[in-house]
Amino acid sequence: MFSLLLAVIYLAFISLGLPDSLLGSAWPVMHEDLGTAIQYGGIPAMIIAGGTILSSLLSDRVTGRFGAGLVTSASVLLTACALFGFSLAKSFLAICLWAVPYGLGAGAVDAALNNYVALHYAPRHMSWLHCFWGIGASVSPYIMGGALSRGAGWQAGYRTVGAIQIILTVFLFLSLPLWKKAAGERKRKPLPLGEVLRIPGVPLVLLCFFSYCALAATAGLWASSFLVKARGIDPGTAAAFASHFYIGITCGRFLNGFIADRVEPRNIIRAGLAIIATGIVLIFLPVASLSLAGLVIAGLGCAPIYPSIIQSTPANFGADRSQAVVGIQMASAYVGSTFMPPLFGFLAGKAGLAIFPLYLAVFAGVMIYTSEALNRKSTQICR
Repeated sequence: MFSLLLAVIYLAFISLGLPDSLLGSAWPVMHEDLGTAIQYGGIPAMIIAGGTILSSLLSDRVTGRFGAGLVTSASVLLTACALFGFSLAKSFLAICLWAVPYGLGAGAVDAALNNYVALHYAPRHMSWLHCFWGIGASVSPYIMGGALSRGAGWQAGYRTVGAIQIILTVFLFLSLPLWKKAAGERKRKPLPLGEVLRIPGVPLVLLCFFSYCALAATAGLWASSFLVKARGIDPGTAAAFASHFYIGITCGRFLNGFIADRVEPRNIIRAGLAIIATGIVLIFLPVASLSLAGLVIAGLGCAPIYPSIIQSTPANFGADRSQAVVGIQMASAYVGSTFMPPLFGFLAGKAGLAIFPLYLAVFAGVMIYTSEALNRKSTQICR
């Protein structure tokens, strides 16, 4: 039963990643069809992020009432409807309206699934599941690119991914009895946000999560520009190595799955942070080849941190409170990944792209401090 349900959850993680990279892939064509300036692409992206943050904050209340299985199934269905809505949109306003359910569905399923896996499955699965998210996020640009290259339009790309989501939704709804039998889920009283924030160690883990996602998202968005402008690397090579940052994360999570059951999450996080620091030092050095290598190394270091923080949440804060904590962790993560890359763009406009490694180093330093402070706090709690 657990194995069958795990297969369903792996599919759900693919569905979670599928919509994440569609807007960026389609926007260069979408904005022309909609008669909208290209710079307005950030608006629906921000609306999606806002919906994701809101549904993450509400995940404890919703999941506690309906269960992780139903929340996941309904959320994927909501996202599928939003994707079809995008494919039918004739105006920029319609895109912005459909972005609301797009984001609401993503945040709810992310928080529900991460907590469920942390509670009921071995640590290796958390790491491998986030590999499957990477597969979904990597596949969807190819789907959109295929639709555009054959002249079917960006609408066909959204319809295709929406159809895949519908198929996954059917499997999820058919699997609902498995969720209840496997976990013995019961309704519980949700924790108010203020009460969760007062749990010892929660502010530290939120700041750590915020910093991790700020670093990863900034590196993903601005690495290529930094390599071209500050290191004189040709754009083709820079773009390839920027993608290698994400390949490093995906491959690193796959490899991490083989050790996650044998090594404590805190030690895995420490190793990841040490590798990130090494990568950033190499990016700092004014040698093009070392900067390229540093970017890949930083990606490998990022790989185990996200799943390890989630996996350790029940142990750090209690299984009865983990859904509430995971929900606000997800919200904190989305705030970091949404707002910190644009902030770097603003700062780089004033000081130049050469501040890229320094910007990353600030967030790496915050992660090192908060993760070690959380380790000390958790040890005191256990005593």
